[in-house]
Amino acid sequence: MDDDRQSGVWPALSKDDEGLLSELMATLSARVSGDAYSSDGSFAEGLRQLPAGLRAMAATHWLDISLTLDSITWHFGNFGEPGLMAATAEGLAKLGLTALASCFRDARELMVPLLEGRTEEDGDRYEILEDKNLRQVAREIDRRAWDLDNACNERTGRSVIYEAWVHYAREHPERVFPR
Repeated sequence: MDDDRQSGVWPALSKDDEGLLSELMATLSARVSGDAYSSDGSFAEGLRQLPAGLRAMAATHWLDISLTLDSITWHFGNFGEPGLMAATAEGLAKLGLTALASCFRDARELMVPLLEGRTEEDGDRYEILEDKNLRQVAREIDRRAWDLDNACNERTGRSVIYEAWVHYAREHPERVFPR
């Protein structure tokens, strides 16, 4: 593989980490279509057409957005489609994000049953958690996920998910970039 990198098969690998991350984002933008918020499974179905590494990145992108803007528990209020949840769990494992995968699993086990069949009258996630006396459980799961993300951000300036993307792409470019 070193010969391939040196011969220019994967020119993105010659970039620094920020450049490589930009290249990954551009590749995802060009290759991924659909609405991740949809509940019909079409977005997750579209991800199946991607190489394994790129699929993992596309599936975990939305979790990164949730960690940045909200929380891992509320992620399921926006991205609770079963196919996307499965793709995200697989993506976390593929990217080697074991601790974050554990947080994801715990959040899914807590939130999915609470959100199934939820109506506007049921209130928001915080009200549902309060009503079920589960707010502290959710806070602990969120704290664990944020701690992982913040520690990586302090070390690298990137989220734990995007840092894993960069590492994975350097280790397995054939699973990310088309030749």
